[in-house]
Amino acid sequence: MLGLLRWIEGGIDAVIRRIAFGALVGMILIITLQIVFRVFFRALVWSEEAARYLLVWTTFLGAVLAYRRGRHIAVTVLIDALPGRLIIPARLLAHAAAIVFFIVITVVGFRYMRLQSFQVSASLRIPMPTVYAVIPVSTIIMMIYAIGDVLELFAPASEETRG
Repeated sequence: MLGLLRWIEGGIDAVIRRIAFGALVGMILIITLQIVFRVFFRALVWSEEAARYLLVWTTFLGAVLAYRRGRHIAVTVLIDALPGRLIIPARLLAHAAAIVFFIVITVVGFRYMRLQSFQVSASLRIPMPTVYAVIPVSTIIMMIYAIGDVLELFAPASEETRG
């Protein structure tokens, strides 16, 4: 079960890396075009908006990538000081708190999308729920990763772990 979940996570991770990279490259190109056009031609009206939305998506997808790799800020001094028998329950509690947080942010993200459902962006005319969809999408993916981390706590030591 854990092996299948980690395989799915690897596929999701590969897709997210490509999307985040594409968004970052797109943002760099748009900002470069914006500078060139402001200096030599007329400003591109849509460029600031496109760069802003790409930044939002890159930020949230980057958070997903960091979460999977355990690269978010963490205060481990308490867990490091615990006796061995309490480490797993402490990690379980931390993962449970993360899952609750992800559920709350997912619900809020869907509500925000619904609230913005009739709006479109000013210059690109993109439906605003498309822009804000990254909130629940990223938190759902992080929740999947957190569930995998919980399952890993109970997996036999010989079973394959996160890669």
